[in-house]
Amino acid sequence: MIIAVVVGTRPEIVKMAPVIRATTALGAELRLYHTGQHYSFELDGVFFRELGLPVPHENLAIGSGSQAYQIGAVISGLTPLLERDRPDVVLVEGDTNSVLAAGLAAHKLGIRVGHVEAGLRSYDRSMPEEINRVLADQYSDYLFAPTTRARDILLGEGHAAERIHVTGNTVVDELLLQRPRAERPGIFDQFGVTRGRFALATVHRAENTRDENRLRGIFQGLADTARQLDLPVLAALHPRTSERLATMGIASGDALRLLPPLGYLDFLGLHAGAALVLTDSGGLQEEACCLRVPCVTLRDNTERPESLDAGANLLAGASPTRILECAREMVARPRTWDNPFGDGHAGERIVRLLLDGPRV
Repeated sequence: MIIAVVVGTRPEIVKMAPVIRATTALGAELRLYHTGQHYSFELDGVFFRELGLPVPHENLAIGSGSQAYQIGAVISGLTPLLERDRPDVVLVEGDTNSVLAAGLAAHKLGIRVGHVEAGLRSYDRSMPEEINRVLADQYSDYLFAPTTRARDILLGEGHAAERIHVTGNTVVDELLLQRPRAERPGIFDQFGVTRGRFALATVHRAENTRDENRLRGIFQGLADTARQLDLPVLAALHPRTSERLATMGIASGDALRLLPPLGYLDFLGLHAGAALVLTDSGGLQEEACCLRVPCVTLRDNTERPESLDAGANLLAGASPTRILECAREMVARPRTWDNPFGDGHAGERIVRLLLDGPRV
């Protein structure tokens, strides 16, 4: 069986790493395609090296651009590769433009598509990611739901039960595998912080970076949190966010330390030792829950409500007052919640389902 895995961004590389390893370990033939949606070594090339993954067979290097450009470029670039290699199934993960386009290219060629992390919903159609994941679920032959809640959402939307498989989330697999390497001696000295006495932040989503009021509110909230809770905040920022801060003249002040994008191991090592994470990332909400690090989500909604239900996360939006209130509450909350996102064997489970299921 030939299993093609398509990745395009840092989160996709991390979450598909367990699937890539399981594919080769269980005897299937791997084709690894990288769309290059994240286009610099700092943004994603370092992840392949750190995680010990093979070099992609092809890199489309589509780079940045409008949604229309990225989707068109992936379809145009990937279609001849799929025609040449004719995999039995193409696996995509998540909700990016690469996911939508790669799955559509495969579907149009009559190749089966598996959507890893199917069934997530924020119910906010203004988010490009929401449209991408809804459409990807529509054309996928295999819907690999990370949780029973995601399965129930898919069933409620009318997807056939035989297409849905609850696997757990592959982010747990990678976190459990890499955590011993990430928590290396000296990681906190390297970044000038003390274990358990700092907060970690990321801000990258378009709805936050494009809206000046939201971006100002978020960074004011981060600064207030740092001062009021006496927690230095390390903010690892996407280049787009850094550019927007400079354009808008938003100063970080002494309370915040702005960092460039970090490698997976550096970030995981810091995350595991943080007192708090403040983020608009979906995947980091899951990781924080698994690591038992309190999370404040800098969004008005989330497609990971399991973390809210578990007591590991609060929605703060972009209000400085609300961000500080949520940070104060989460820092004081006991870290006794259960992890709802799986047992660390999702990647193997996904590949075994493919090997045991119908062939193209």
